[in-house]
Amino acid sequence: SERFGDFAIRAGFVARTEDWRKELDWIRDAGEEAIIIFENVGEQRGELQDELRRDGFRVIGGSAFGDRLENDRGHAQQFLASAGLKIGQVREFTDADAAMRFIDEQPARYVLKFNGQGFSSSDNYVGGRSDGADVRAVLAAKMRKRAGCSTTFILMRYVEGVEMGVGAWFNGRRFLRPACLDWEHKRFFAGDMGELTGEMGTVVTFERSQAFFERTLLPLEQSLRAHGHCGWVNLNTIVNEDGVWPLEFTCRFGYPGYAILSVLQATPWAALFSATTNPATESFEARSGFSTGIVLTTPPFPYTRKDIAEPVGLPVLIDAADDLELQRHIHFGEVGLESGRLVTSGMYGWTMVVTGVGDSVAASRNAAYANVRRVFVPNMRYRLDIGEKLVRGDMARLQRLGLFG
Repeated sequence: SERFGDFAIRAGFVARTEDWRKELDWIRDAGEEAIIIFENVGEQRGELQDELRRDGFRVIGGSAFGDRLENDRGHAQQFLASAGLKIGQVREFTDADAAMRFIDEQPARYVLKFNGQGFSSSDNYVGGRSDGADVRAVLAAKMRKRAGCSTTFILMRYVEGVEMGVGAWFNGRRFLRPACLDWEHKRFFAGDMGELTGEMGTVVTFERSQAFFERTLLPLEQSLRAHGHCGWVNLNTIVNEDGVWPLEFTCRFGYPGYAILSVLQATPWAALFSATTNPATESFEARSGFSTGIVLTTPPFPYTRKDIAEPVGLPVLIDAADDLELQRHIHFGEVGLESGRLVTSGMYGWTMVVTGVGDSVAASRNAAYANVRRVFVPNMRYRLDIGEKLVRGDMARLQRLGLFG
């Protein structure tokens, strides 16, 4: 089963190469038909993409500028402020003792977020106490665990409201229309309990996004153009009666967002990629309605097989797998093929995303859960409440705030 370990995601599905740089000659020869895609940040991937673009390749993914916006949270907040967006109270630290003294001197509810690579979503912490004592304790514990490792982090004053994201494709010159709106569910358990996982499910739509896009992403367009960014840009925010409060960027393909959006994209992926590398393109075709995505996981998620010994190679079973409509809503993550059978693979237990669409949040989530019930993996776990808060009142609150076009 080791061959279904860290580097065997999609084993049996796709051809692999030992050295992608050796493939650059035929990619160059293919001209505009060939596009290179990067799907993560860090490890100087942004600089590499900028270099490839200077060499004449069409590259989608990010940029050095986008990497810094995502990884350097203090810098991102300063950038947002310089672009005219409202930001909350944020303080950056390089020393844990200084941060704990700050909490003692200015007790409040804080959010702790680490900068750079090597940190997972579960390393961040959203405080729950008004005196900051829980954040102080979590910070002390995490720094003991990482003794001797230099890092920077921020403390952000907690802002009450509805968490809401906005994203759009940037083609090196402008954002393509329409933008999307998204509502992520980041904690492991229903009721927003447990570890921060990155994402356990999301509701998205391309409808009525223009007004919120103009307040958030559009003011950033000139800077992204100046740095040659090409790819997806998402800005996560908190919105309340006092305004829109930007939190953080995702300047790459976001998981599971790209899969959940795909069922609302009427423009096929190949055409959309071509449009995203063409500075003359202004828009693409999107479907109306909402898409809800549910992340299906298996142990050791939200940790890794480096931390917890859990087997790979478990069967992935789908009822009526030849149903073309169902296939449209199954988005594989860490799976592979073994002897012609779908099995779990990878490092995290991030097995797949299942989506459903509808003309309302309620209809799309009902469709998604109906599709989930057609999938079986031993020890599978997922949240049962994706989209519930939106249906129960958050969507009405956002409507009253006038955030929809």
